[in-house]
Amino acid sequence: MSQERMEKLKEFLKASPEDSFLQHALALEYSKLGDDETARSLFESILTREPSYIGSYYHLAKLLERVGNTDAAISWYEKGMEVAKAADDKHAFGELRSALEELTF
Repeated sequence: MSQERMEKLKEFLKASPEDSFLQHALALEYSKLGDDETARSLFESILTREPSYIGSYYHLAKLLERVGNTDAAISWYEKGMEVAKAADDKHAFGELRSALEELTF
């Protein structure tokens, strides 16, 4: 099932290569398959191009946390919290803060 979804997402991305939603969905699929490098690259690409795409901060930081890159994970959680706060997205801010607190305490 996941492979089919990935192929569909790749097809959609051919038409809209800069679509953050599609890239984020594809990154999640790569992450599920254990391809952390490709997932990380996609998340970082999204956040470089569109720093306001709040959902990618959490997933990128979780990925980094899972592979043992704690310092980078902390950094991405903190950046995400700054962006969420600026956007007045209290839900995203709370999720990022909780994940950061779990990691650091």
